Amino acid sequence: MANNHDQFIEFDKAISLSEKRKKQLIDQRKLLRDKISNYFSDNYSDEIQPEFRMQGSFAMDTLLNPIRDDDGLVVYDLDDGVYFLGDIKERMSVSTYHSRVVSAVDGHTQTPPENKSTCVRVHYADGHHIDLPIYFQEPNNSPRLAHLSKGWMISCPKELYEWFNNQSTHPQLRRIVKYLKAWADYVESQNQRIKMPCGCILTILAVYHFLPNDRDDIAFKDVVSKMYDSLQQLFYCRRPVEPYENLFEEYSDTRRDAFLDKLRSLKDDAVRAINSKNSHDACLKWQLHFGERFCCSSALDKDEDALEQSSAGPKLNTSRYA
Repeated sequence: MANNHDQFIEFDKAISLSEKRKKQLIDQRKLLRDKISNYFSDNYSDEIQPEFRMQGSFAMDTLLNPIRDDDGLVVYDLDDGVYFLGDIKERMSVSTYHSRVVSAVDGHTQTPPENKSTCVRVHYADGHHIDLPIYFQEPNNSPRLAHLSKGWMISCPKELYEWFNNQSTHPQLRRIVKYLKAWADYVESQNQRIKMPCGCILTILAVYHFLPNDRDDIAFKDVVSKMYDSLQQLFYCRRPVEPYENLFEEYSDTRRDAFLDKLRSLKDDAVRAINSKNSHDACLKWQLHFGERFCCSSALDKDEDALEQSSAGPKLNTSRYA
């Protein structure tokens, strides 16, 4: 049976953000926070002032180095929640909060901010962006997201990442989440017509189906196998915090079938890889689903070393003290 645990660990290093990149993102986030705070302080000092809460994959430490697109740009996002805490009587309209945050960050980068339904998006020159979802929260109540088309929606990102952090005491789980997200990114990079589940869904599914193993390749195979078997029976992913909805609710049949087809293919090749006779052949099967960032050179070296040792046979003890 092949063993590609070492290749998975190398892959984790390749897809994980460097400490230098993390610091750069934190610095960019701070500049945006300062700009928004100053804007509201200068223009609306007698109203509720914004506060900020880290959320999303950066807060969970599962943000990936992205695959560069054809123009050499990186495509990924950092989420930073903008919160207004106060009594419901002080709450203004969704559009008012959106327009004010847009004004606050306008001119921060060369590309104008994008006012999306769920957030204000700030674009950077290298292709990445920072999303600024806006929330209003009354005392002792769940926060409400300012959604331009759906109004004020219950949304609890802080509770979600706290839930994940409580579940991920085993360090392997975070790696499994990153492998799933890297697989989804690679699938989309190869076929832009396929829209894979977001990182939030893949993270929740990983938690629901994770069992630790001494080897990452086996743990990952087990997760994707259980995911496929479960979703084939019932295409359902329950958000573990409010509003507890099925995150697959709005998937079309076409999108569901495309995702399950890719997941089945991954599962089948994962089983084949684990059952392969040598590590390099197994690694090539994984590489089909992860791309060239999943490097197989060390697996080939491992097979060659094993072949040399088996060909040499048992070594004679030639010590003079034998």
